Amino acid sequence: MSMSKGNFNIPYPINEPVLSYAPGTPERDEVRITYRMLFEQDPIDVPMYIGGLEVRTSDKRPMSPPHDHRHVLGHFNYGDHTHVQAAIDSALAVRQSWSSLPWNERAAVFLKAADLIAGPYRAKINAATMLAQSKNIFQAEIDAACELIDFLRFNAYYLQEIQNVQPDSQDGIWNRMEYRGLEGFVFAVTPFNFTAIAANLCAAPALMGNVVVWKPADSQVYSAQVIMEVFKAAGLPDGVINMVTCDGPVAGEVVFKHPDLAGLHFTGSTGVFRHLWSEIGANISRYKNYPRIVGETGGKDFVLAHHSADVHELVTGLIRGAFEFQGQKCSAASRAYIPQSLWEETKALLIDQVAKLKMGSPEDFENFVTAVIDQRSFFKIEGYLKFLAESSEVEILTGGGADKETGYFIEPTIAVTTNPQSKTMVEEIFGPVLTIYVYKDDEFERVIDLVDTTSEYALTGAIFAKNRHVIESVTRKLENAAGNFYINDKPTGAAVGQQPFGGARGSGTNDKAGSVLNLWRWTSARTIKETFVPPTNFRYPFMDKD
Repeated sequence: MSMSKGNFNIPYPINEPVLSYAPGTPERDEVRITYRMLFEQDPIDVPMYIGGLEVRTSDKRPMSPPHDHRHVLGHFNYGDHTHVQAAIDSALAVRQSWSSLPWNERAAVFLKAADLIAGPYRAKINAATMLAQSKNIFQAEIDAACELIDFLRFNAYYLQEIQNVQPDSQDGIWNRMEYRGLEGFVFAVTPFNFTAIAANLCAAPALMGNVVVWKPADSQVYSAQVIMEVFKAAGLPDGVINMVTCDGPVAGEVVFKHPDLAGLHFTGSTGVFRHLWSEIGANISRYKNYPRIVGETGGKDFVLAHHSADVHELVTGLIRGAFEFQGQKCSAASRAYIPQSLWEETKALLIDQVAKLKMGSPEDFENFVTAVIDQRSFFKIEGYLKFLAESSEVEILTGGGADKETGYFIEPTIAVTTNPQSKTMVEEIFGPVLTIYVYKDDEFERVIDLVDTTSEYALTGAIFAKNRHVIESVTRKLENAAGNFYINDKPTGAAVGQQPFGGARGSGTNDKAGSVLNLWRWTSARTIKETFVPPTNFRYPFMDKD
């Protein structure tokens, strides 16, 4: 085994600059050419990555852009329980060699991956995300390029920080702490909505010396294969991260009964996470260790406006917060509370600005809104639109329409309800639907309690106000209502290293992706005490006669 010779210093990372893709910029031309090339190339066949093998099956599932669902980009290979077992075996076979690799060597792999994404893979991973998840170029850039680069670079720096956390030693004793990967494998289950999250849920445990079995969302496999391509190009050894595509319960049947399950790294729905937690609980006596469970789940994120708020700032926060990436962010603004004194001006501005939002393919850079992820999501959101249209408590201000002829398009929809406990004020929709409750200005204190108690979630939220006393009071009273709280800003767009992300209650374990807190969950510390001159007699002085 190679040994580190020296203390190594990773400079504090700088967040990757977000490119503008404005007319005339080279990145605009490059990503357009790459998008068109990927769209028009012969259909690809995405394998499962198990150990050093690219595994294909007879069960081929089509991959199509949500905004053009009749076009087939290629197929991915659906596996079964034998592939999950093979992935676990491949991971465990390399666990010892990967975990014992010096930390700086593991960090170098992911630092290289970050530079590959920042450079030669930037256009490809962005274009793949535009095609797979129907993100406009700006949403793809802040996700697949910048956030992923930041995750990889900041995590490497945090790993270095962890190595430096060492115990005290007294005379004649040298105490030290070593940080080991968990004994076993980590199961990463990732969502469709962020390419960066999919990569980070695998990369963060792997960086800490763990081996990973990764099950991406079926609807994200097209960009997931670019992640695997980057990791391979960065020199990640075979078997450290194994990508399997199969039915969730089929994977769960193997994974959650395996004695070497060491951890679950999950982003997805609250219901699925609770189910997986109960599966782990039911099988707890099977495991060698108690599995680490880290999850980021649903949200019903709020914007609370005070009468001292600036209306233009509020409206911009609502439109961007609710409708960027079609509201398919766990942090999306989904419910808002606006005082009566600001309502008429806010309403007029919202209607005016939403009317200017263009919707269509992400290839047309004028489009702010594109399609939702798939037919299942389309029908679910359409069900909420029907509820709004039929409810006597609701007025639809904008949108309310849906069309799946070419792609899964849902109009940006704003509804006003007279019932603050209405279905669309409480339930997570995961689409471009914002429900507003207008309150009397003198009921502000009651509304703060309403914000806190309406939903089972506690992920993100925002207060818009100029009054400093109000800002301080609301921030304090809503301390448990959101793990990421925003003052005069939309409740989305957390940056790695700046706003570590995660919430509590029904929103997850709040282990803060993008901070050192998340990495602590993926290491098992060993304390080593070395005594230089050990005692040679069992007796202590207190035992001597007077």
